[in-house]
Amino acid sequence: MSQVTLKITLKKNDKTVGIKLEGRVAGPWAVELDRVWVETAPQLNSRKLILDITDVTYADAAGLKTLRAICAQARAHIAASSLWTKYLAGEIQE
Repeated sequence: MSQVTLKITLKKNDKTVGIKLEGRVAGPWAVELDRVWVETAPQLNSRKLILDITDVTYADAAGLKTLRAICAQARAHIAASSLWTKYLAGEIQE
C-alpha cells in the first residue's frame, strides 16, 4: 500500500463494528472516511464501535476532525499501540 493512501476495513459481528484504518487520514482520505462513517453509523444499533488506528501513519486537521466526530457520535473504543497512535488517540478523545 502506498504511504499516501488510506485503507479502510470494516468488520462486523453481533456485538461490535470495527473500522480499521491503515495509512494517512488526510485530505481526500478524511472525506472518504467520513463517507464510510455516514454509511456505517446507522448499522451500529446497539453494537460497540471499535476504531483501530494502530496502523495510521499521519492525520491532518481534517482527518483529526473526522476521527473526533466519529468518536463523539459513537463513543468508540480506540485501539492504538505505538507512541504516535496513542498520542493520536489522546488528541481524538479531547
